Amino acid sequence: MSFLDRVLGRRQSELAQKLEPQISASAPVSGVTSPQSWLNNIGFGSQSNVKTLPRVTGVIAQKHATVFSCCNVIAGDLSKVPLKLYQRDSKGHEERVRDHPASYLLNVESSPGVPAIVSRYALAYAFCLRGRAYAYGPRDGAGELTLIDVVRQDGCTELRAGRSRFYEFEDGAGVYRRVPSRVMVHLRYMAEDGWTGRSPLEIAGESVGLALAGQEAAARTASGITTRAFLKMEDTFDSDEDYTRNAKRIRNALSDPDANGIPIIGSDDDIKSLDISAADQQLLQSRKFDREMIAGIYRVPPSKLQMLEYGVKANGEQQSIDYKADCLLHWGGFVEAQLMLGILTEEERRNGLFFKHDFNALLQSTTKERYEALSKATGGPFMVPNEARKIEGLEPVEGGEKLNPAPNMTRDDEKPEGKKE
Repeated sequence: MSFLDRVLGRRQSELAQKLEPQISASAPVSGVTSPQSWLNNIGFGSQSNVKTLPRVTGVIAQKHATVFSCCNVIAGDLSKVPLKLYQRDSKGHEERVRDHPASYLLNVESSPGVPAIVSRYALAYAFCLRGRAYAYGPRDGAGELTLIDVVRQDGCTELRAGRSRFYEFEDGAGVYRRVPSRVMVHLRYMAEDGWTGRSPLEIAGESVGLALAGQEAAARTASGITTRAFLKMEDTFDSDEDYTRNAKRIRNALSDPDANGIPIIGSDDDIKSLDISAADQQLLQSRKFDREMIAGIYRVPPSKLQMLEYGVKANGEQQSIDYKADCLLHWGGFVEAQLMLGILTEEERRNGLFFKHDFNALLQSTTKERYEALSKATGGPFMVPNEARKIEGLEPVEGGEKLNPAPNMTRDDEKPEGKKE
């Protein structure tokens, strides 16, 4: 209680209290513990105990070709397959929903002038690289979804009010907004508290930092900017001009192609070689291991990164199945579940609506294999001819709705009943 309150006789309980919830950042937005993303990009981020290793952030690590390839492969495959909306009834039957706005926004045009594949790729790429991704999904007065706007990932700030979350960002129209979580798509990976996403690259920061350091060392060696040797000359020259002339003479002797690698120098001159050692050469060769390690972090099969020593055409189909089971279902499951929370309302989710990627488009077999499988299915009996024709994009035919019996169960339906042979 202040001095003025005591003089006027007011009690603390009579004072007006704030009714607004206290909003704070969901995590420290700056500082040593959790620096902002722009600080990460200039050198602050996941740091190894070995201080000489480079700091690891998503933006820095994507300069490594294997990191970019992994994120590009996953984001590309998740965005190029249809993302379909289904409804599951009480008996577990699933039916495709086509007239929902989300079906159009996620497969045709996500926002004015922006194809859906571009938005979905941007979300999936940021999700794989940074461990978090954001998109704005506003609704009109009737509660219908109007667009899905991918915001700048570095410019979105998470705020917290109890269990509620709010987001501050600039949308595609250049308007600064603060919106609740019900109109935001928030993808997060390895979130220990359920909200704060973490990049797999930063978690394995020491190993990724070693890969980045090896790449930088290889780049310096390939560019020829490293110091390969130093020359010690006797300081007995009468002038600086004599010193410079002698230094040029020795430098020309070292680079003379006719010298056969044996330069002629003075009796008091000394050359110390700084060529890369055998240990350093072995370190550069370990970059092959770096590729395997980064592929393991993202669960991407080496064959998808053109590391063809791990597979051939003969087992390509099995590799595609393993890629779907081990990689795409893992990353796609996170994307589907969190898109469902950000795009569908609670009532729609309770009514059984959910998203599912159609990964069958990635497992196309040969024409011969498809025709043989469909022929066996239609003669099984398992599938009517028109269903098989629909799979191949063909028009139905008359009589194609009749199920063919199995070869060992043939019968003549036109034969009069009761008449024996």
